[in-house]
Amino acid sequence: MNDAARPVRHVLILGGTTEARRLAGLLVPDPSLRVTSSLAGRVAAPRLPAGEVRIGGFGGPEGLARWLREHAVDALIDATHPFADTISQNAALAAATAHVPLLALRRPGWVPGPGDRWHQVTSLDEAAAALPALGSRIFLTTGRMGLAHFAHLTDLWFLVRSVDAPEPPYPPRMTPLLDRGPFTLEGERALLRDHHIDVIVTKDSGAAATAAKLTAAREAGVPVVVVQRPPVPEGVPVAAGPEGAVEWLRGILNGAGSD
Repeated sequence: MNDAARPVRHVLILGGTTEARRLAGLLVPDPSLRVTSSLAGRVAAPRLPAGEVRIGGFGGPEGLARWLREHAVDALIDATHPFADTISQNAALAAATAHVPLLALRRPGWVPGPGDRWHQVTSLDEAAAALPALGSRIFLTTGRMGLAHFAHLTDLWFLVRSVDAPEPPYPPRMTPLLDRGPFTLEGERALLRDHHIDVIVTKDSGAAATAAKLTAAREAGVPVVVVQRPPVPEGVPVAAGPEGAVEWLRGILNGAGSD
């Protein structure tokens, strides 16, 4: 991608994740690339990546397809959170409409190990349904956007950790904890101990920055309700890390295809 005779190629990264920022950092120094990162704008003070940044939605798949055409995007990389399913589906539809190559950048999911007491579910509603039989003091780490799924659990107490303050509807017996990872194992141990946590609820985000709570839960014998991630849209190739995304992009822009 360093051939000076080639035109500058435009890469759009749908980001907001650590992997998206790392990818932008790898691509921006390449003078043959124009790198734009798009953030959804759901966090009040996001960590900004290198390169150009836009914040806000596109207006569904039609709006994203129009943006891809109007800004002459040569490749689209969906590096959003593994649970940003609507954005990922919109990206797949928009890329197909605009005939722009698309890659999904997805960090590997967590895998249970010896001693883990995981209860795997497919949705937040299933997670909420499982809680009354597991405990009464819940450490909820699924973010502030899905709290409505737990609002009816009036007999349970929740410690809710999120970057920004939760907004209703949410459980009536709730204590917010505003914090941003990475989190340390020592800190997670103390949190479980000090708040007498007997159940953790998490999404399988796969992030190393938030994995310490799983180790702390294993040590304390605390059950963990794990919400499984939605699948990547059918037909979209996947890279497990930023380096793999760079290799895919080189193949695309050098005319090697997307396989």
